[in-house]
Amino acid sequence: MKQHLPEYATRLIPVARMLRKCMTDAEKRLWSRLRSDRLGVKFRRQVPLGPYIVDFYCSKARLAVELDGSQHHTESGLTADLARDAYFATIDIKVVRYTNSDVLKNTDSTLQDLLEHLNQRLNSAYTEGATKV
Repeated sequence: MKQHLPEYATRLIPVARMLRKCMTDAEKRLWSRLRSDRLGVKFRRQVPLGPYIVDFYCSKARLAVELDGSQHHTESGLTADLARDAYFATIDIKVVRYTNSDVLKNTDSTLQDLLEHLNQRLNSAYTEGATKV
């Protein structure tokens, strides 16, 4: 039986709930375009996955969307993001990243790019019978 989500640290649940209540402007804007299956698939926000919380996640496509503020462009931020992305790659979750600025200033092109990633994942061999968790 295929799991809905990979295992996650239960200690992250209250943190994820708090993050849902305190979304950035960019997260609010993107969530307004993703919620209610507006791209044809279900997204969840602030989802615990393994030892991390991702900003948005589509389980059908195994696609995580991260919105990066300025802290992600420092040496320590880039290192942490590489470690996160490597972890997700080991469990076959693709991570796509956008800057907060891109979401706020170029919402339509950001959504178009996200839709391309979604279609690629949904049409890939992965979804045609893989049973990875």
